[in-house]
Amino acid sequence: MDTLGAPGAGIAIALENLFPPLPSEVILPLAGFAASTGRMSLIAALLWTTAGSVTGALALYGLGALLGRERTVAMAARLPLVKVSDIERTEAWFERHGTKAVFFGRMIPVFRSLISVPAGVERMPLPVFLGLTTLGSALWNTVFVLAGYALGENWQDVTGYVSAYSKVILVGAALVVLLFVGRRLLRPGVGRRRG
Repeated sequence: MDTLGAPGAGIAIALENLFPPLPSEVILPLAGFAASTGRMSLIAALLWTTAGSVTGALALYGLGALLGRERTVAMAARLPLVKVSDIERTEAWFERHGTKAVFFGRMIPVFRSLISVPAGVERMPLPVFLGLTTLGSALWNTVFVLAGYALGENWQDVTGYVSAYSKVILVGAALVVLLFVGRRLLRPGVGRRRG
């Protein structure tokens, strides 16, 4: 950001979408802080970070579209505890809730990046995907950029609140996965073969 200004913030957020361990919760408030010092304009910070979010999401959408349903199903079918029927139910769920998943998913850590892949696999209409991604990303980015702008030199305070939010979301997701695996392993007849 020091070298490239607002475009640098956009590039950092695009990379965060492709590599979720890079935390937008640090990049966005830092962009807000930079705007508060006059190193970039606040509007430029908001526009560039949103453009970066959309660019990263579009790359993952393209990956899902490139892999397609057959390859995704073939890869998933080789995974332990995964059934093709589960994938079909997920597809049906995505068909019913895909627009909400893409929009609200932009505000959930880790999920905000991954939701683009099934959108691509299911070939969600690109204008719809781009519109929902832009709106959801703009909301998420605006909250954090404005927080960094308002806090100034104390912009790092934002990360404490987001860290707690992220932990709650990730613990909830882990519990859902454990419940799924537990039900699969404890279901009568699983693991027994009849000869």
